[in-house]
Amino acid sequence: MKIHVHESELANGATAGGLLIGKEQGATSGFCMGVSYYPSTEYGKPGIHDDQEGFYVLDGTGMAKVGDQEFAVQPGLGFIANKGVPHTMKRHADSAPIKVLWCHGAV
Repeated sequence: MKIHVHESELANGATAGGLLIGKEQGATSGFCMGVSYYPSTEYGKPGIHDDQEGFYVLDGTGMAKVGDQEFAVQPGLGFIANKGVPHTMKRHADSAPIKVLWCHGAV
């Protein structure tokens, strides 16, 4: 089993998220981690999951919408979307795509 993956091995620019750690790397109990890019200046279809999802912004600036809350995102910001809460992001027009590290964990 290959327990490591480099971001360069993932689908380039995947908005749904490139999986870095999942079942194939030995993760258990629903844990997974990956990288997503948000290139659009408009909110896309929100994600809604059966577990919680944490985010850490690596690059880009823009806005996030988590449930009823909307807030600015920039590198260094961490936030969470709890189980069943819709969430999405969009970049500012003058920014590179937002790049986030995300992880799912059992509730």
